[in-house]
Amino acid sequence: MSTDDAPAPPTEADLLDATWQQVTPEAARRMLIAAVQAFAQRGYHATTTRDIAALAGMSPAAVYIHYRSKEELLFQISRLGHELALEVLRGVADSEDGPAARMAAAVRAFARWHAEFHTTAKVVQYELAALSAEHHAQIAALRRRTEALLRGMIADGVTAGVFAVPDLTGATLAVLSLCIDVARWYRPGGRRDPGQIGDLYADLVLRMLGAA
Repeated sequence: MSTDDAPAPPTEADLLDATWQQVTPEAARRMLIAAVQAFAQRGYHATTTRDIAALAGMSPAAVYIHYRSKEELLFQISRLGHELALEVLRGVADSEDGPAARMAAAVRAFARWHAEFHTTAKVVQYELAALSAEHHAQIAALRRRTEALLRGMIADGVTAGVFAVPDLTGATLAVLSLCIDVARWYRPGGRRDPGQIGDLYADLVLRMLGAA
């Protein structure tokens, strides 16, 4: 297949629609996608419900048909986004590969997700402080599950003598932070595409963990 015949990469709109396809009805999905775009561009506090409605091509009153408040929109984005990110790690955590290969696959997938879906990931990972105490507690529980899954993979490597990690908790937080921060700085069209970032980070993490 020639370069000219290669399929075009998905657009930002394609990625957002794929991310939130589980949200129904269609009007609620449009509103949520508009909120993701607005929060990512302006930040939660600088965004109004009128801004979100305008991006969705709907009236401001339509927001409240599907969501009780702007904060409720952020919570739904955070909840579903964290569940998606957790599922990325779950997809490789049960692999029968050795600890090093499993860790490399996990980091590759997790870093790539935060690059490819950077608009969603930026809101999911960096707007937590705007959540209510009740909603923040629910998201914190999801984050602990993600952390525990990754910590378990690192611990398996330590037990097998594959990783040399003197501080398991610190190493886990370092790996998570490395992958999550991709959402903050990644821009499409940069020097590396999401797949290349995933490969680079997988190699860096194995070196950091002292993989034998």
